[in-house]
Amino acid sequence: MTTATGGMERAGNAELARTLVGLGEKIIRYGLVVILLWVGALKFTAYEAEAIQGLVANSPLLSWGYSVMSVRSFAALIGLIEITSGLLIATRPVAPKLSAIGSFGVIIMALITLTFVFTTPGVWQPGYGFPFPSPMPGQFLAKDILLLGAGVWTAGEALRAAGTEAGHTRPHASAL
Repeated sequence: MTTATGGMERAGNAELARTLVGLGEKIIRYGLVVILLWVGALKFTAYEAEAIQGLVANSPLLSWGYSVMSVRSFAALIGLIEITSGLLIATRPVAPKLSAIGSFGVIIMALITLTFVFTTPGVWQPGYGFPFPSPMPGQFLAKDILLLGAGVWTAGEALRAAGTEAGHTRPHASAL
């Protein structure tokens, strides 16, 4: 292979890498937005309110909600928080600070949801136990690990963009 060919190949790979990173960033951010809007809207339905009742009722962090609201009302409140977080994250091109706030909402939601692994009966497959999650609710809860990661990434990226917009430049982590 000649140097010119190798250089063109590296340039092509670098361009493909930039394209994939850019596409991945958009899929992570706006995929998270779609999930939050969609799942948040579902919280206003009776079947979704009933579906999360066992998770919420067994959570020391959320069970209080049923003492002050009905199952449907508390589910709607959770849905409203999810929708608001999704809309805030979507503002990233015009308001990165607001987007970061929405991302912090997702981080909190995902961390709370992940506590259900410890508080909800039936998370581990009967007869197998840890580390074998049951199909429902165990495997259902596993997705929140990725939602947590997406929330952390979108928060960091939005905060970086907000700092850049304000005229502040921060050194890259590898430079520290």
